[in-house]
Parts: sequence; C-alpha cells; structure tokens
Amino acid sequence: MLKNVPIRSLQHAGLTVEGYSRAAVQTFWHIGELNLGFDLGAHPWDFMGTPHWLITHGHLDHIAALPLYVARRRMMKMEPPTILLPKYLIGAVRAMLDSFTPLDRGKFPCRLVGMEGGQRYDLSREIVVEAFDMDHSMPVLGYIVNDRRKKLKPEFRDLTGEQIRDLRAQGTEVVNEILVPLVGYTGDTSPRGLDRNPRFYETKILIAEMTFLADDHQMEFIHKNGHLHLIDFVKRKHKFKNELIIASHFSTRYSRREAHALIERQLPDLLEGRLVPWI
Repeated sequence: MLKNVPIRSLQHAGLTVEGYSRAAVQTFWHIGELNLGFDLGAHPWDFMGTPHWLITHGHLDHIAALPLYVARRRMMKMEPPTILLPKYLIGAVRAMLDSFTPLDRGKFPCRLVGMEGGQRYDLSREIVVEAFDMDHSMPVLGYIVNDRRKKLKPEFRDLTGEQIRDLRAQGTEVVNEILVPLVGYTGDTSPRGLDRNPRFYETKILIAEMTFLADDHQMEFIHKNGHLHLIDFVKRKHKFKNELIIASHFSTRYSRREAHALIERQLPDLLEGRLVPWI
C-alpha cells in the first residue's frame, strides 16, 4: 500500500477510520466500510476507489486535493465520484476543476451535490448523510452518517407475517424509519456549532477538531475564528455520549509530545479512555 502522506488508522465498531489532520496543513478522513471520506486536503492513492466524498468548506487544507482525486479516477477509468459540499461552493469548485483542464489535458468528471444545513442525502439504501450548519470563519457544514433501519410499528407487533403482508399490499406503512448515528464529523467549528447540533454528542464515533490546547490563548479570538479549544471539551465532558472521540486538527505550534501533555493535564482519564488525540 502506497503511503504518500501522513496517515493514521484506528478500528472501532466494525469501522476503520483513516486520515490525518493538522490545521493549515491538510485534513482528510476515510472510512472504507462506508464508502466515503471527509474533506480532501490530501488524497492517498489507496483511497481512490472510494466513490463518495463529503467536503465541509473551501479552505485549501480541506479541499486542495479534489482535482487530483477526480483526475485519478478518470485516469483509472472509474465512475465519476459524488462530492457533497456546501451549496454555495458549487460554482467556485466547478470553475476550479475546469481551470485544470488546460494543464492536465483532460476533463474532471464528477457529480457535485450542493448541501445545506438540515438536508439529507442517501448514499445507499442503508446509509443516510445529514448536513449541519456549523460555526467557522466561513460557512461550513458538519456531517453525520447514519445507518438506516426499519422497525415494525408497535401497533402491528402482534400480527402474523401474512397480516403484515396484506397491510403492505393495501398501502399501509407498517414500519418506522430509524436513523442510527454512526459517525459525526464536525469540520472546523467553534463550540457554538456543537451546541446547536447536539446530535454530534450521540454518534458512535465523533471526529472533531481541537485546534488549540495551551492555557495562554485568548478564547474569544479562538471562538471568533471558528475553532475549538481543549477547554471547550473539558466544559462539555459530560455531554459526550460517543463511544470514540477523535480529537484532531491541532495547530502546528504543538509537537506530538506537547499536545499529549496538555490534553492529559486537563483530561487525565481521556474521557474514560474514549478520547484519542490524532496527532
């Protein structure tokens, strides 16, 4: 397997999370079992087969590798990928892709799906993506990936299979749709983005930014620029119901050792062992 960019990998609940994120450097995440990735600040060759990518916003450390990804799939004669992204970015992203045609001597075929907060998109019969308005220095979307399940309505539980079949034949809806939140991805956001979208606290896996860590930072400035500080996690530690919380997007001012030391000083139990600093 060709590793041409920094990458880490972790398995949880049958899902393999792979990626790397450093503020202003590059951010990309990949979950092969769900056939999707988040953001394209870089793009390892072995992620090329993933057909769906969810983009949070237009900062280059989150989107710069999009032309490379699309061109690679074209070169390998793969189907054009589907890119979910904030609706307001579609024109600019299409213009960016078209601008590479004279350089690459090829087109950049892909399906751009504009999303707004509150919208859903079916990746498959089982997987449903929800978009959420977060809070950053530019408009940004966070995403929750759900497993769609069907559950028989309570009033029909005592019926036989034949009776349920007859009701369906008559056009009666006998099941409720249940969305089980598997993965939440905040993108870049201040704590306001989390607090106004509390479903992120309930996903099995949460991938969240934690850009700043040290005590001497000005919290007001950090939040104004749409980022999270370690203290924001400390203040909300009782809200996180997630099985796994990946903290990422650390500022380049921190070394790996410094980041771990600062986090473990404030959260010595790492949220009961559920918090993984991804650095």
